[in-house]
Amino acid sequence: RSKKYGNIAGALHTDLHECVGHASGKLAPGTDPNALKNYASPLEEARADLFALYYLMDKKLQDLGLLPDENAARAAYDSYIRNGLLTQMVRIKPGKDIEQAHMRCRAAISRWVYEKGKNENVIGMLERDGKTYVKINNYEKLRELFGSLLKEVQRIKSEGDFQAGKDLIEKYGVKL
Repeated sequence: RSKKYGNIAGALHTDLHECVGHASGKLAPGTDPNALKNYASPLEEARADLFALYYLMDKKLQDLGLLPDENAARAAYDSYIRNGLLTQMVRIKPGKDIEQAHMRCRAAISRWVYEKGKNENVIGMLERDGKTYVKINNYEKLRELFGSLLKEVQRIKSEGDFQAGKDLIEKYGVKL
């Protein structure tokens, strides 16, 4: 699936992230645009990524001819979760924190959905021959989790809820 659809799925994820994800949402009246301080950037990247991830699985994208079928969206989910939980970590030196906003957002999203979906085994972590693999077991439930987190991140940004934003990024997006 990754070989067949990886390029188109990745490109559409980026397009949705940049063109629509960053362009959506707004602050509630009276919210200080600087309220989230050093957490503003990873939260904004998370909001744009979550928007893209949620809508990638929407049938309308196939109807419009932007994706050939649901397997293309699944390939995007596979790649995102694999990167957020495993592969991006090779770029961090042991003992160091994740610093870059995009990496923090990917880690935060992937770890949050993994934890929230654990009871239903939405995402499995498999070990074989000393290697760890990620397997998404329920794409529909994963999409629901992306939607739930999108709702919360948008609330945090709209209301300037510094403590909730800090808690989310610090718990899921900073430590290896």
